[in-house]
Amino acid sequence: MIGTQVRVAVYRHLIGKQLTPRVCLHRKTCWLHSAVAMQSRTSTSPAPVLTVTPARGLVDDPICIKAGFMPPNHPVTLCAQMRSENGDLWEAFGHYNTSADGTVNLARDHSVGGSYLGCEPMGLFWALQPGPGERDGLRLRKKNVKIPLIVDISLLEGHVTPRERENSELAVATTERWYMAPGVQRIDIRQNGVVGTLFLPPGPGRFPAVLDLWGMGGGLVEYRSSLAASRGFASFSIAYMEHKDLTVQLDIDSSDAYMKKAINILREHPQICGDRIGIIGLCYGVYLTLRTATLSDVNLSCLVCVNGSAGSNVALTQTFCKPQASESDQRLWPRDEAGYLSFKKLGSPKNFSPGTQVKIENLACPLLYILGEDDQNFPSTENANLIEDILKTAGKSHLYTCLSYPGAGHLIEPPYTPHSRMSVWRIKPEKMLALWGGHTAPHAAAQEDAWKEILKFLDKNLRA
Repeated sequence: MIGTQVRVAVYRHLIGKQLTPRVCLHRKTCWLHSAVAMQSRTSTSPAPVLTVTPARGLVDDPICIKAGFMPPNHPVTLCAQMRSENGDLWEAFGHYNTSADGTVNLARDHSVGGSYLGCEPMGLFWALQPGPGERDGLRLRKKNVKIPLIVDISLLEGHVTPRERENSELAVATTERWYMAPGVQRIDIRQNGVVGTLFLPPGPGRFPAVLDLWGMGGGLVEYRSSLAASRGFASFSIAYMEHKDLTVQLDIDSSDAYMKKAINILREHPQICGDRIGIIGLCYGVYLTLRTATLSDVNLSCLVCVNGSAGSNVALTQTFCKPQASESDQRLWPRDEAGYLSFKKLGSPKNFSPGTQVKIENLACPLLYILGEDDQNFPSTENANLIEDILKTAGKSHLYTCLSYPGAGHLIEPPYTPHSRMSVWRIKPEKMLALWGGHTAPHAAAQEDAWKEILKFLDKNLRA
């Protein structure tokens, strides 16, 4: 067998495709004609109806959006609005024309303008962006997975923008989007120095499990873990830096012992299959994933790596921490020409600190690498190629599968969630914006496909 590298191109999403809102130049005239058409209906005609099903579901569940009881060939707008946990408004909209029977079905019909174009059943969700006047650099990250995101969907008269909804609203519906399914257990872990949150699927178990590692944004991020548990895998998200409950500042050497402790917590849990454990890592979490997997006494079942590194530019004895205001900022935390934080140059294999490159040749379990070809924060393509070359030389190509997504950026997350090309990475002692890359439509397609492939990969290697 040989390693597999697949370049996943979703042809309906072209990078050069116009994604900015397009509004008819003759909107006022169009709206007037629409109003006349609606008023010409008899008083006994049914009012327009909007259905959104399911009304409650997981964030990776597709939604069916339909509208009916309208004039044929009639311009309408579908609009989605949502408030984040911080109160920020996110919105998306699409312009549609009703069919001959006076209906709109997002699984069938094409948006001709707005936040996205074409037949996109979930466009109102993945195209969500901060509303006009909201803070710069917003990124939607769910903090409390025990409550849902609530999205309001509106059917509006004519081809309009969300700002014009007040006088044009025909029907409304609401849907709840959850990261945590009913019956999933959320358990705070503070054990043997390890800080994390364990999510267990409904039922008695025993369950296959994954250790969930995020990047150097720090803290404890739970939403991917809670979603994985909702899909049947015990998932343990851990913090390794920038968390108030961490008793020590970890460096690369001490992180090996820390990761082993985390894996042992999974192995010793009575509801977990101790011999069916994998790791999923993003960004710097990929480096820790690979280091842990190649330790001689760990024996993992599989790895999922999303846009990350086979080595580190952080010295072995340097602790994990966000940058402080100092002269070293410019060297250790580089900015691109526009002033955005980016490791595109520094993360190259030629810039690894001595002794930090992972001994990839020691890998003994299947590895799925998810690659965004427009990653502007990290040289993921270089690192993916390095991993593939080392495994090929070691005669282990059969362990490696790479899914490469044109137009996708660094933050490939669960499907149907908003894309952020750049966002605030830290606030104090100075505000810093990170450039992630990606173009909205192809990035959304990558998130949808990658999540399906990740779940298939975990199912194959943790349940068999």
